[in-house]
Amino acid sequence: MESLYREITEWETSNMQVFWGEIAPCEHLVQIYENDKIFLDTLEGFTGSGFLADETVVVIATSGHLEALNERLFSQGFDVNKLISLNQYVPIDAHNLLSVFLVDDRIDEKIFDSFVSGLIDHARLRNGKVRAFGEMVAILWERSLYAATIQLEKLWNQLHARSEFTLFCAYPKIGFTQSAGESIHTVCEQHTKVIDGHARPTTEIYYRSA
Repeated sequence: MESLYREITEWETSNMQVFWGEIAPCEHLVQIYENDKIFLDTLEGFTGSGFLADETVVVIATSGHLEALNERLFSQGFDVNKLISLNQYVPIDAHNLLSVFLVDDRIDEKIFDSFVSGLIDHARLRNGKVRAFGEMVAILWERSLYAATIQLEKLWNQLHARSEFTLFCAYPKIGFTQSAGESIHTVCEQHTKVIDGHARPTTEIYYRSA
């Protein structure tokens, strides 16, 4: 597993604001993280910098992660309820959304396209600038629905190719227990950039091409 997490000298480094504002736009990024704090640090930076850039931020995450993220955003001075009312912040429960288009452990592509494309299109109405985070793939992976996970990543890629927006996904590293190196490679190759999931200074992002 660790062989795919290249030595620190092989990762590029960027200030968080510069990364999300200048390097990440229109990319499909993934982070395979060591623990929730590392992940939430990254998600907070992704979301907060989106608000500061006047982008609409869609966050499809578990209820626990949404609650933790909202607490962090409140502590940073963001009026979460106002951002939601203005359609600049669109938090969605990942389990609830996934249940809409997961049928017999497979993704119903027509339902996905209808719901998720509609979601991104609606987010775009405010000013056309959108970034989205999705945790549904991690839920599928945790359930050992590996084929459905890659199917969903490919559907996101198709949507991403049709629309210009930043797309960020994340998986806990603990979920890669069998054939870990091969599995991580399979997931990473569905993305354009990989964000390091080890503990780093919270103001910096370590990244590389997938």
